[in-house]
Amino acid sequence: MRPSTRPTALALLVTVALSAALSVWATFAAPESARTAVAWGSGGAALLLVAAVTTAVHARATVRRLRAAHAAESGRFTAEVSRMVSASAADAQRFTAENARLKAAAAAETAKAREEAEAGTARLTAENARLKARASRAETERSAALTACANAAGRMQALATSMLADLREMEHRHTSEDVLADLLHLDHRTAQAGRLADSIAVLTGARSGRRWAKPIVMESVLRGAMGRISGYQRVRLHSTSDVAVSGHAAEGVMHALAELLDNAANFSPPTAEVHVYVEEVPAGIVVTVEDSGLVMSDVQLRRAERAVSADDADLTGLTGTRLGLAVVGRLARKHGLTVSFRPSARGGTGALMMLPQEIVTRATTPRTTPEPAPAASAPAPA
Repeated sequence: MRPSTRPTALALLVTVALSAALSVWATFAAPESARTAVAWGSGGAALLLVAAVTTAVHARATVRRLRAAHAAESGRFTAEVSRMVSASAADAQRFTAENARLKAAAAAETAKAREEAEAGTARLTAENARLKARASRAETERSAALTACANAAGRMQALATSMLADLREMEHRHTSEDVLADLLHLDHRTAQAGRLADSIAVLTGARSGRRWAKPIVMESVLRGAMGRISGYQRVRLHSTSDVAVSGHAAEGVMHALAELLDNAANFSPPTAEVHVYVEEVPAGIVVTVEDSGLVMSDVQLRRAERAVSADDADLTGLTGTRLGLAVVGRLARKHGLTVSFRPSARGGTGALMMLPQEIVTRATTPRTTPEPAPAASAPAPA
């Protein structure tokens, strides 16, 4: 028998014994006529009492058992909660330790990255300073080179001026045809050397060696340009205009035309003629130089127009064959000239140069070869 059923059995035995004794006593103590009724009543009461006591004892035992089970379950729950709390505390400690480790690692990485960034910044700063110093030195050297070239060009201009003055003085003194022919040849070659010196001066930003005090008629400007190229004998002028170019711009226009005429003569057959036309338009004067040489391709035309464009001041791609166009571009920017190229009706290339109205005027003096102003140090064009 289980321990939990012993109290119930004991209570049942005691109750049964007492109930039976009381029932027997009550039956025998009652009158004989009522013994049967008393026996049944006392028996029923005894059974009810036994059932009530049994139920009460069993309920009490059940309550006690449930309390014990509850106490045991509460103990297990408390132990589990304690275990979980302990585990949570351990996990929290591990999390705190891991978090501290991660923070330390992140701080170390941040410090390392900061050090590397500072080192990289220092390197970049040093490299930037070095490049700036190098660029400054390069700019200084470039300025010094340009200044030296400008000074050399000025000396060459002065020398050409002096030589032309001496040659022209000798041309007046010597009447022998042979000597005069030689002097004129030297005069022409010296004028070409002077144009080269002027080109260097233009490219280096130096001032031109020639200045004119009065407007120069267009025909004289054209002939002055012809006198500065080697193939002048092949140039044919078609000009009946009486317009003139202002004195401050005459030298620049003459030089630009000389470069265009020289290109036309050099890039056409040795016996081919170069034709020059002058046309008055509302915007100014258009001078057209046409040759019968090779026709320039679209790419070459665009390259030539970029070289003479008023917006193109870059000389980094300058080569010996494009020196003249670069000079024309610089002069165009200075005097507001517009230069373009197109295929020529003669089979070669046509160069068009437009002189704006601001530098164009009407001639008031006979058409003569221009002479330099007294303040100028360069000779008149041949």
